[in-house]
Amino acid sequence: MMAQYLGLKAEAEDCLLFYRMGDFFELFFDDARIASSVLDIALTARGEHDGEKIPMCGVPVHAATAYLQRLIKAGHRVAIAEQTETPAEAKARGGYKALVARGIVRVVTAGTLTEEALLDARSDNWCVAIGEAAGAVALAAADVSTGRFEVIDCSADALGAELARLGAAEVIASDAGEQPGATTLRPRHTFDSGEGEARLKALFGVATLDGFGQFSRAGLAAAGGLITYLDHTAKGALPFLRPPRLTAAAETMAIDAATRDSLELTCTTGGQRKGSLLDCIDRTVTGAGARLLASDLGAPLMDRTAIDARLDLVQYFHDAPAQREAVRAALRALPDIGRALGRLAARRGSPRDLGQLRDGLDGAWHLGERLAAIDTPLALLDRIAPRLRGHGALVDLLRRALVPAPPIEAGDGGYIAAGYDDALDELRDTGAGGRRAIAALEAEMKSATGIATLKVRHNNVLGYHVEVPARAADPLMQPDSGFTHRQTLAGVVRFNTPALHEVAARVSQAGAHALAAEAAHLEELIGTALASREAIAATADALARIDVAAALAERAAEGQWARPALAEHACFDIVGGRHPVVEAAVARSGDRFVANDCTLTPDSRLWLVTGPNMGGKSTFLRQNALIAVLAQAGSYVPATRATLGLVDRLFSRVGASDNLARGRSTFMVEMVETAAILAQATPNSFVILDEVGRGTSTYDGLAIAWAVVEAIHEDNRCRCLFATHYHELTRLAERCDALTLHHVRAREWKGELVLLHELATGPADRSYGLAVARLAGMPPATVARAKAVLAKLEAGRAKTGGLAAGLDDLPLFAAAAQVEEATCDAIRAEVEALDIDALTPREALDTLYRLKALAREG
Repeated sequence: MMAQYLGLKAEAEDCLLFYRMGDFFELFFDDARIASSVLDIALTARGEHDGEKIPMCGVPVHAATAYLQRLIKAGHRVAIAEQTETPAEAKARGGYKALVARGIVRVVTAGTLTEEALLDARSDNWCVAIGEAAGAVALAAADVSTGRFEVIDCSADALGAELARLGAAEVIASDAGEQPGATTLRPRHTFDSGEGEARLKALFGVATLDGFGQFSRAGLAAAGGLITYLDHTAKGALPFLRPPRLTAAAETMAIDAATRDSLELTCTTGGQRKGSLLDCIDRTVTGAGARLLASDLGAPLMDRTAIDARLDLVQYFHDAPAQREAVRAALRALPDIGRALGRLAARRGSPRDLGQLRDGLDGAWHLGERLAAIDTPLALLDRIAPRLRGHGALVDLLRRALVPAPPIEAGDGGYIAAGYDDALDELRDTGAGGRRAIAALEAEMKSATGIATLKVRHNNVLGYHVEVPARAADPLMQPDSGFTHRQTLAGVVRFNTPALHEVAARVSQAGAHALAAEAAHLEELIGTALASREAIAATADALARIDVAAALAERAAEGQWARPALAEHACFDIVGGRHPVVEAAVARSGDRFVANDCTLTPDSRLWLVTGPNMGGKSTFLRQNALIAVLAQAGSYVPATRATLGLVDRLFSRVGASDNLARGRSTFMVEMVETAAILAQATPNSFVILDEVGRGTSTYDGLAIAWAVVEAIHEDNRCRCLFATHYHELTRLAERCDALTLHHVRAREWKGELVLLHELATGPADRSYGLAVARLAGMPPATVARAKAVLAKLEAGRAKTGGLAAGLDDLPLFAAAAQVEEATCDAIRAEVEALDIDALTPREALDTLYRLKALAREG
């Protein structure tokens, strides 16, 4: 047995191996040590290997799903080794000592889950592969629980943003190179683009891929690597994949990982859904709707027509509250047919999944009838409403074939409805008649023997048998009693009789035949359902889209949100804007959120915002970024009125964080993120920056902040909100024609700081830092000392001109950059002209002096 185990373990590679032994999955050696630690189960030993005890632990087969969930959550992959033949077949093959054959039937990984208990009903579960070819990069992403399959072409710079958008459970990459974010490495040859093309053609049964779109070589490499991996984990039973949807990163707003974390779009910085934007706006009533809403928030659109189509449907439901409530009530009653279909396609389904398809498709038809009566022209609804109908024949078949509430387990039968199969009904009648005959036989034996406590019982070892108390067993042990002794236990003795054996055989045979007939019907019904899987998946998508539209309308009505207007030019005009998450938190405490306007125009595209800590600067910055996300996701926004031009890239550098694991301090992280903004932001981007330069010395920080503001104004020319405590930066308003000054209002009243949370034009009169320190509870003596020091510093600033003394004479960023570039060009030209191999030592030294002189002159 151990030789068989070691062979399977070698095949499983770095996975934990669940080795089936009877009613348990056993683990041995290091697998057992790991599993016992993660699962908190006992570690025992079995036999010896190489002279040492073999560590061992196990989990019951019937509870394996719960243990798998914990192992997957801990980051492990698990290979399942099942018995591939019965003990009787093993005995017939190799005699009574033959070992039952086993094989790995599946590898369970975080990205290949389909089981309901292992998945979050309200979150997608993406498995993503990274492909490279001809210097280009692409992603292939599949959610095998629903069959969604996407291929995304993106630049190397956009790779991180796309991975952050998908939030993949598992990322596959070639072992030929290093890919940041990859969790699983696979052989390089599985990412061959030619092989990927062949696999796609074979999977979808086509001679050409032109019908799906134009694949790049990198896209084919990624798709091939993903399909190969899914086939490997499923051991040949490839899960359901829909035809691939080709997309480009430019089709959606680019949002990098740092910005997603900063804005807390779908989860907080602590990894929790609660407290995120998604949690705040989610009013969906189905799991599929919740997954689609999260996808929409993570990938706001760049197509105005598509955004307006979503907004039109949201507006319809917003303006028709009775219709909205009726639709939401209908959706609330529907099962998740997308994931039920995924389980059936992966051969991990149950009779209950077929029942969910029946009920879900029937409910979709009735919902389609209701929506067909809408006479308002709605492009999105006109496109998806037909997908709700067309399953009448399948629904009728499943309604006739299945009981109203089919069970999860198929092994015990009982899921095929009476009247569907006459032969099955006869077998059931035979079994039921036999059980009545057994009951009559029990009564007859009680009367004949005079033993009132005699019972006919059943177990998996003896089958049907007679059981009597030990004190009453002696008469039945006589040779002429008609009873045959089978087993003696403490307190009871078990017997058989010819009559009971005959009836029991009839019952068992009928039951076995009935189970076989039901299993055959189940396979037939699953096959019929899977023949329509593309149409069923389209129906699931349509239901999810309707749920999202109705949910967004519900949220808009709750919060009195407004429909955003999309403009052709790069504007950003928000009246009465609010932060939805903060507003909800403020409302729970009984207070009122203070709304603020934001108007970014070509003449005022960079706002420099000053004011005290806790005054609301960061909230103001974030709320406008969230409004941009919501608008392009197709949602109403928390504002009185909103007009904005499309944002191609969104950047947020707000708040302090570090990445010590990668050797990055808080300030280093800040600089890396700021550098990314300066390198990637375009005139159509939207940038929010808070406290740039505060992580280093005052002079360094001010210098960096000054240069960043100039660069954004002169080079990037994007819409930007820049919050700072460096009041010296306000001087830039005199030099930068598109920069305007704003501040959050605050007042001191009788020595106490009153934060008004209102935005006003002009710079703040001061920072109110000491007032905030007093508000935070700093000891009075410390505050008094700080006040004295501040007075001295301000007196010195009055004499010298302060930190920014002399900055007025500096040329603007563009001019300074030209001077620096000219110096660099002269040095570069000198270096490029050198013939290093021909230089003597003296000439080399002279050259260094000349280069140093050039640098000094620059």
